Amino acid sequence: MDPIVVVGGDAAGMSAASKFKREQPDRDVVVFEKGEYVSYAACGMPYYVKGSVEEFDDLLQVAPEEFIEERDIDLRLHHEVVAIDTDAHEVTVESPSGTSTQPYDQLLVATGARAIEPPFDGMDLDGVYTMHSLDSAKAVRNAMETHEPESVAVVGGGYVGIEMAEAFAEHDTVVHLFEMLPHVLAPFGEMVGEKVEAHLRDEGVELHLETAVDGFDGSGGHVETLVADESTYDVDLVLVGVGVAPNAELAAEAGIELGETGAIATDEFGRTSAPDVFAAGDCAEARHVVTGEPDYVPLALTANRAGRAIGQTMAGDETPVGDIAGTAAVKAFDLEAARTGIIDEETAREAGFDPVSVTISSTSRAHYYPGAKPIHITMLGDRDSNRVLGAAMVGHEGVAKRVDTVAAALHTETTVEELSYFDLSYAPPVSPTWDPVLTTAKVLNGKLD
Repeated sequence: MDPIVVVGGDAAGMSAASKFKREQPDRDVVVFEKGEYVSYAACGMPYYVKGSVEEFDDLLQVAPEEFIEERDIDLRLHHEVVAIDTDAHEVTVESPSGTSTQPYDQLLVATGARAIEPPFDGMDLDGVYTMHSLDSAKAVRNAMETHEPESVAVVGGGYVGIEMAEAFAEHDTVVHLFEMLPHVLAPFGEMVGEKVEAHLRDEGVELHLETAVDGFDGSGGHVETLVADESTYDVDLVLVGVGVAPNAELAAEAGIELGETGAIATDEFGRTSAPDVFAAGDCAEARHVVTGEPDYVPLALTANRAGRAIGQTMAGDETPVGDIAGTAAVKAFDLEAARTGIIDEETAREAGFDPVSVTISSTSRAHYYPGAKPIHITMLGDRDSNRVLGAAMVGHEGVAKRVDTVAAALHTETTVEELSYFDLSYAPPVSPTWDPVLTTAKVLNGKLD
């Protein structure tokens, strides 16, 4: 029997390969990875640049040798799959030793995503970086430590932009953050964006909102200025973090169906439109738990969970990859922001809901207990069904885990009223008697009545 073949050696790919091998230890599994690293912590890269993660190797979760020697997986680094023949059940591979073909019994496409590189003038200048690979993280940290730039520009106010602004500030450099939208962290909503912006300014980050970047200039091949809205800014380094795009071209060229998001379309088990071909991770769509429709929200847990499920399915135990809620958290210096589900009323209406929202302010601990910090929560519910649709929240402590309570409510289609009766923990050092999530649900339920 031909082997199981996996294209891509990060979260989804290695999770699938490892799970399949545990279930079917006598079967062959071949993983092709075009780069040098597998199973690495991409989300930790900003903290490596910052210096909170001191050693580069700390970002490597499982060494290639462990997959090969301990898990008996045929892992081939520096091997790029350049074509898939779904009729012949084989892939074409380019490696340092030449071009070859590999037949497969079942195939997983886990090609991930790439940093979007806008068509800015000067993107090819030295000192202009994106942040979506370990090599880029290594290069940026080396630049910060070797050249000690006086002024850094971050283009994009999303997850990467916020985290990199904090990382650069740790190096005592002037940090400019450019965002073309009215607020940073747009998927978190206006309330969170405004709170984060105020905190970034308090930390010395110079914000340029509703400012479109035109490009970069520099003599001698190295960036020296950023041009935006007919103004110029002196910068020694630029980090472009405007989002990612799925690496779906390999699948599309093989005739595998893509979804409306541009990522690979899959069913509830990760199957694609081609027989015996699965897709998972940052190259694939997943079903949103609130709308029931395909969506593209590339996050680490989604990739790991889907890869593990597909490995089990390929081994003969059909396992759903699970729905997504877009649950995410980001740290801006010592401020936490988190979100889950749908928090934008227009998006909710487009999905067929009649949304109602409330925003409340509470505290992370009992008001009388030392160290209590403000927490602000926006929550959406559906007027017709009373169902919880989503929430976003921001504060200095207790935020990232509180959002998980709302995420759990989304996955069980809990109503706002039911959420308001959840028996959540209470102790003065960790929460008021009425946890902020309960208070928000109680207020929203009254507005839905």
